[in-house]
Amino acid sequence: MRLRHIQIGLWIMAGLAALAYGALVLRPQMNAQTQEATFRPAFSLADSAGQLRATDEFAGKFQLVFFGFTNCPDVCPTTLSEVAQVMDYLGDAAAKVQPIFISIDPERDRKLGIDAFTQAFHPTILGLTGDAEATRAAAESFKTFFERENAPDATDGYTMSHSAALYLIGPKGDWLRQFDYGTPADAILSDLKSRF
Repeated sequence: MRLRHIQIGLWIMAGLAALAYGALVLRPQMNAQTQEATFRPAFSLADSAGQLRATDEFAGKFQLVFFGFTNCPDVCPTTLSEVAQVMDYLGDAAAKVQPIFISIDPERDRKLGIDAFTQAFHPTILGLTGDAEATRAAAESFKTFFERENAPDATDGYTMSHSAALYLIGPKGDWLRQFDYGTPADAILSDLKSRF
């Protein structure tokens, strides 16, 4: 009888050890999934009229967010052209999407006219600028990179190096995915339509 009690005790201890091991192994994975699911980038920046625009204002809409600058020779115009095509192809569903262009060179872009730049691509693209601190905070929130680089042949003697991704934010403000530079409008459109 005593041997039977020992066996039961060992089985219980083995079961508890297995549960504890499972919790240790699965917990980091669950935490990573939770953190990824709750990644909510944010910004609080001004439009061309000086009105502060923040992430929460666009609740209920998908956001296509791109960081760039108006003097960009290729990446920014190419990406905004793709966004413009997406907005055109969406038709009536375009009301569910807000494209946003965040300047990483705000002082120069305000002088050059950020609205004139964004409107040249599509009337729905909202251009936003901020001071250095607000711009950096927005970029860090999106986990995107930018920095000023000396370039004697460029306007004002400098250019901006930056990440070239287009970010998709969901109606609840959660990060859904990023589209790498060069992703065609058809692929972006297909992804968006699958989420409506």
